[in-house]
Amino acid sequence: MENEKDIAPHPIRKIIHVDMDAFYASVEQLDHPEWRGKPLVVGGNAARGVIAAASYEARKFGVYSAMSSVLAARKCPQLIFAPARFDRYREISGQIREIFYEYTDLVEPLSLDEAFMDVTENKKGLKSAILIARQIRLKIKERTGLNASAGVSYNKFLAKIASDLNKPNGQAVILPDEAELFLEKLPIKKFFGIGKVTAEKMRGLGIHNGKDLKQFSLQYLTRKFGKSGIHYFNIVRGIHLSEVQPHRIRKSLSAENTFEKDILTMEELLTALKPICDELIKRIKKSRIKGRTVTLKIKFSDFTQQTRSKTQEQYPDEEHLWEIARELLAQDPFEKSIRLLGLGISNLNIIEEHQHFGEQLRIPFEG
Repeated sequence: MENEKDIAPHPIRKIIHVDMDAFYASVEQLDHPEWRGKPLVVGGNAARGVIAAASYEARKFGVYSAMSSVLAARKCPQLIFAPARFDRYREISGQIREIFYEYTDLVEPLSLDEAFMDVTENKKGLKSAILIARQIRLKIKERTGLNASAGVSYNKFLAKIASDLNKPNGQAVILPDEAELFLEKLPIKKFFGIGKVTAEKMRGLGIHNGKDLKQFSLQYLTRKFGKSGIHYFNIVRGIHLSEVQPHRIRKSLSAENTFEKDILTMEELLTALKPICDELIKRIKKSRIKGRTVTLKIKFSDFTQQTRSKTQEQYPDEEHLWEIARELLAQDPFEKSIRLLGLGISNLNIIEEHQHFGEQLRIPFEG
């Protein structure tokens, strides 16, 4: 296989990815001492529904988020079902985020329970990102009672992978001179951003780990995977140029969710979209803001993104909003699996409008 030798130089930053451990389930165990050390899930019940989050005790029984409640109860008869309390999760998420801002303003939240930070230049004047990550995790434990894991590296892609290496309650670092060898040994399914469907396609091409992926030329990967081929060619060489992007204050209303496992079937997508729509409706009621344009946001397993919108002459009510959401979802079939869905409204009944999606709602899935 031909290899490209001329790869553009890439910046070396100090990036930390912090990921709370079994966040929703851990919050419930924190607030209910009698549930600590026991298998617990958030969402659903023994008779119906879908699991939103599972404690590590529940995972030992093979119970995971996105699993049907009936199957979960079958796997673990003593399973505790806790109702979701998103106001409480947002409250603690805010406390955690305040800790991040003690070190840097370059904070990019991915959801209520995880975020990237660029600490290349930081408010404490510390040179070691490893030390900063350790301090942040200790402060989170002291102020909230919860455990967090962290990954440290020179770009977001590697920091995200690193945060998963020593879970729960651990941290890992991938240094610049270690990255390529580490990635060569890494199974393709462990690459952040390569979902089930793409991993299966790669295995069909004989690509089982980073070393296999590295043998293929940029032209070949682009031919097989389109623009995503450029991304795959770069990341296996430790190149990921995306900067940490702080979120601005947003005045549009929306909710979105990143799934732990990519989904594809319409049944799965509708099941995943319904609680997102319910949360959006809740926020609409609370804010007393309405919007004439409904937008469905779709992020695929290869990180490409698509939006579908529909504008009404009148502000849609709750029932109509769900109908529009389903209509947008069914507009065209999906060829790639999906890692994120979002639903938002714009064309608001307020003077100032922004076309951004609001704070991410991580309903069922966290690490």
